[in-house]
Amino acid sequence: MKSTSPPVPLLIPLIVGMIAISFAPILVRYSDAPVSVQGMYRMLFTVLIMLPFGTRQLKSLSSVSRKDWGLLALAGFFLALHFLLWMESLNFTSIASSTIILSLEPVFVMIGAFFAFKDRIGKLSLIGLLTALIGAFIVGSGDIGLSGEAFKGDVLSLLGTLAIVANMLIAKVILTRVPSFVYSLTVFAVAFVCFAIYNVATDSTFIHYPPREWLIFVLLAIVPTVFGHMIFNWLLQYVKATTISITVFAEPVGASLLGMLLFREMVSAFQLVGGAFIIAGLLLYMRAEYSAPSAANPKTEAA
Repeated sequence: MKSTSPPVPLLIPLIVGMIAISFAPILVRYSDAPVSVQGMYRMLFTVLIMLPFGTRQLKSLSSVSRKDWGLLALAGFFLALHFLLWMESLNFTSIASSTIILSLEPVFVMIGAFFAFKDRIGKLSLIGLLTALIGAFIVGSGDIGLSGEAFKGDVLSLLGTLAIVANMLIAKVILTRVPSFVYSLTVFAVAFVCFAIYNVATDSTFIHYPPREWLIFVLLAIVPTVFGHMIFNWLLQYVKATTISITVFAEPVGASLLGMLLFREMVSAFQLVGGAFIIAGLLLYMRAEYSAPSAANPKTEAA
């Protein structure tokens, strides 16, 4: 059982986290830099922010086995791949479609856990899975009607979602042996290195950006990462993982509203209907998870 003595009312950090993650696609859309550069600096600045707060925990790095170092590197690679694909999707499809598809993450985690760890899938979970997938198909079908580029963006978002699912399945294994702070810091650092190698290979510019871009890079690290996903990790000390997982609904809702306000991206009928199916499916999934016996369900960073 987790600690029941939080220093602040839990609703406050939960709301802050949900608002913060909704700004990720908005900041990506505002930037003119390649998404690989955005991702690289998002990871770098997050690591620099984290370092002063975990110097004592870094001592545990010496006890990490060679096998676990390999898993950490693989988790970092999939995190970088997730950011690269999902952030690139925003160049082709709408904020609403991209984040709605990203919200399928818990469903694919459930499928992956079934094959990788033989986790059982109950009838209610299966119904939720199928409902959410139907919703994704509706969103994708609507975007095909808009343009081939919009559908390409949906596919990139889907592939990015699968990449973060791979990251989470690895986390489920390694977080039983490695402290969560060390895991997060190491995976962020590996993702930064992956982005740096990619940017060198693609001859992307590292430093010649106006002050506005550097501000966006820093905000990507601070707002959706530190005030979003790292707050959710902290909340796991006091609430069940299922409660945190419900926040997956906040990003498509909040980001879509911000997209309408800031970019005049109106939500289409296909997005509304498909989004309703996905949210209904995820609610069924969460209900099934909540009623199942408690199990370790680590939360890792995404979007």
